[in-house]
Amino acid sequence: MKLFFSLITLFFPVLGLVACGGGTNSSSSYPNVALYTNLNLTSLLNYTAPTLPAHYDATVLATSNQTNDNLMTNKGATLGRVLFNDARLSFNDTKSCASCHAQSNGFVDQNRFSTGFAGGSTSAHAMRLGNIAFYRGSSMFWNKRATSIEDQATDPIQNDIEMGFDATHGGLAALITKMQALPYYPELFAWVYGDSAITQARIENALAQFERSMISSDSKWDRAYAVVYAANGNVNSNANFGLSLAGVNIPAANRFSASEENGRALFMRGPPAGKGCAGCHEPPTFALDRNSRSNGLDLNETVVFKSPSLKNVELSGRFMHDGRFNSLEQVLAHYTSGIQAGTARDNRLPVGGINMTAQEQTDIVAFLKTLTDTSLNTDARFASPLIK
Repeated sequence: MKLFFSLITLFFPVLGLVACGGGTNSSSSYPNVALYTNLNLTSLLNYTAPTLPAHYDATVLATSNQTNDNLMTNKGATLGRVLFNDARLSFNDTKSCASCHAQSNGFVDQNRFSTGFAGGSTSAHAMRLGNIAFYRGSSMFWNKRATSIEDQATDPIQNDIEMGFDATHGGLAALITKMQALPYYPELFAWVYGDSAITQARIENALAQFERSMISSDSKWDRAYAVVYAANGNVNSNANFGLSLAGVNIPAANRFSASEENGRALFMRGPPAGKGCAGCHEPPTFALDRNSRSNGLDLNETVVFKSPSLKNVELSGRFMHDGRFNSLEQVLAHYTSGIQAGTARDNRLPVGGINMTAQEQTDIVAFLKTLTDTSLNTDARFASPLIK
């Protein structure tokens, strides 16, 4: 049940505000882009005005962390798509952003840790990227060390384990020199920005536009909730989030099972009727509440961690910032009996754990699996365009 939402420009401005470029868009004017990619520069894929369900309304789109300094354009996101999927951005041409954030898995690496350009192992589990645009806090990465998606974008490229352009290997200056010698990048930057200068800011802006376009809105939960939203005032509210998705008004293919429905109710409702999960993981995007703190993984923890949206959480393979859990069942067990004291702990999470029966844990896991969005994982806009 998808329809075009006319206020989409609140989130995705009309084409061409920032990355306007100059001259013709003809692919023949960019022969090396045609040689190295399958991009059709005369018929761009749609990043600025995607068709979203009606519950991605003005109130939801207004939560985007996009800034006026880097507004979404089809050209900018297209360049970001190339950058994201290009292993040549690593020191030895072996790793791209997509190597650790695989589209087919919800933009995540299902291994606990990712393997870097020289065979080394990262120390954190790769984060899912779906709905990254809707985290309203000002910091990115698990440990919040980056100030924005833009700031985050080139960090893996400069990491001595991940992609290798650290200070030892010349840093971003060496990467830019490398990109200038790759014939398709001067063409792409000229197409997007009007001149062929390759800069850190332009790389970061394009990658951030591409990542913000990774919107997850076609899970089973979305399709079922769309019916409730339309039938109850076309408004996102706690009351509507609390309504059943197991009724006969929901098409059979999207109707929740008894276990999914009970898990939904437990997730959405605050104590004592529910477990209060939605207080931190906010529907309909399931992005983290900006005021959330850590979840008591370790005794006396001092680092306040953030988490990605729960969309496609089923596909993560491993869970938590260090990937210590290998199933959603283990995650629920932690919240039931493993929450430990520490200054970083969110005070909504009681030390010791949230009282949950085994069946309640099973039901919440069933609900979390309704957040899987296979459409995002197969969307051609996010596939690698590189052919050489």
